[in-house]
Amino acid sequence: MKEALREAQAARSEGEVPIGAVVVARGRIIARGHNMTERLHDPTAHAEMIALTAATEALGGKYLQDCTLYVTVEPCPMCAAALCWAQTARIVFGAPDPKRGYSLYSPSLLHPRTEVAGGVLAEECSRLVAEFFKEKR
Repeated sequence: MKEALREAQAARSEGEVPIGAVVVARGRIIARGHNMTERLHDPTAHAEMIALTAATEALGGKYLQDCTLYVTVEPCPMCAAALCWAQTARIVFGAPDPKRGYSLYSPSLLHPRTEVAGGVLAEECSRLVAEFFKEKR
């Protein structure tokens, strides 16, 4: 999760909402991503989507059945559905997203075999986003 927080800091330094993600396979990071919606002018360029694309490229296939995604904020429904299609084995997130998190809308968006753990370094993850929006106002 600390590596995902580093990605979130990179997003913040680029003026993006500070959310970061990393994908781990067999104990090593195979992909990284952070929000790039502003830079790419793409509403789908969330940290999870960037990391997902990089991970499938690194593995040479579309499934993440042996991978864990670490992300600083609970995935939105779009990202949860993409992670479902990738059959991601495990998702670990930091801060819950009470406004746009997938669990608010449909917890069943994830693949039935996907394990989920939330609240990892939640305070740090949440504080980073809160500070970003406080500065914007």
